[in-house]
Amino acid sequence: MAAPMAALVELGFAEGAPVWRLRSALFPSKVGGRPAWLGEAGLPGPAALSCPRCGRPPAFLLQLYAPLPGRADAFHRGLFLFCCRDPSCCAGLRVFRNQLPRKNDFYSYEPPSEEPPPETGESVCLQLKSGAHLCRVCGCLAPKTCSRCHRAHYCSKEHQTLDWRWHRQACAQAGDLEDTVPDHNFLFPEYEIVIGAEDEAPLEVLEEEDDVEPTGSMGEAFGDELESMAKHESREDKIFQKFKKQIALEPEQILRYGRGAAPIWISGENVPQEKDIPNCPCGAKRIFEFQVMPQLLNLLKADSLGTSVDWGVLAIFTCADSCVLGTGYVEEFVWKQDVTDTV
Repeated sequence: MAAPMAALVELGFAEGAPVWRLRSALFPSKVGGRPAWLGEAGLPGPAALSCPRCGRPPAFLLQLYAPLPGRADAFHRGLFLFCCRDPSCCAGLRVFRNQLPRKNDFYSYEPPSEEPPPETGESVCLQLKSGAHLCRVCGCLAPKTCSRCHRAHYCSKEHQTLDWRWHRQACAQAGDLEDTVPDHNFLFPEYEIVIGAEDEAPLEVLEEEDDVEPTGSMGEAFGDELESMAKHESREDKIFQKFKKQIALEPEQILRYGRGAAPIWISGENVPQEKDIPNCPCGAKRIFEFQVMPQLLNLLKADSLGTSVDWGVLAIFTCADSCVLGTGYVEEFVWKQDVTDTV
């Protein structure tokens, strides 16, 4: 089954785009900025989004528009990935899925226009049509309000504090707040993700796959006296070389999409087994859907906050049934594989 699955993989590339193309009404796939939420009901709240390691509010990393053909209840479908940006952590990851039928409360039944709207300014939408307020810093659900003016909304005390140096002057003024929000040096740079089919991998790459089996220990394969001589032939090295050959034809790819396919790993260490991927709350197994490549790190400009966000591969697993648990957002599963010292 490996060869047929390889033909189904699509690649994502980051490109600059005008702001209007990255708004919710155009169903974008994008990196950075604020989330372009799909469904406006049941957004994940601060507790659901908080970093599972340090508890701080995360930054929006990317979203992928991934409808399921033949599924009326998933005519529109989006996956939203968040990561911790706190310099002392930079490790926590969360991913959410949302899906809608073609006829829904938020979007027209007809496809959106590809023409730019009359107003294409830089204003930021901080209140959804559903009435939900969004955080001025991160664009996530904002249940907290400035206690003085009651006009600025935040997801957390941390983000209210971050915004105070800009908000303090407007706070004392009457009238509505401006839609233009300052740069808090928190959001990642924004790009559109453009999707294209992957060319078939070279034959030698596919043949090499049969000789490579991920393992958690190189020491089991080689004795100490042979390890230095056989380093270039090691199992770990073969896996990394296969990874490089697989992406060599399109080295700028930041994402690989193939629902039900197999991810490509950058290392033989920390490769998940079936038991490591938790089932969906509905009871169905989760299957691989897409992976984020290390090339994206070059575009994030994350070093300005100190310790950088980092990964080798981020593999996203989603419910095999793409279940509908209410009208809101369902959390899915992320597996983070780091680059090992031996790579």
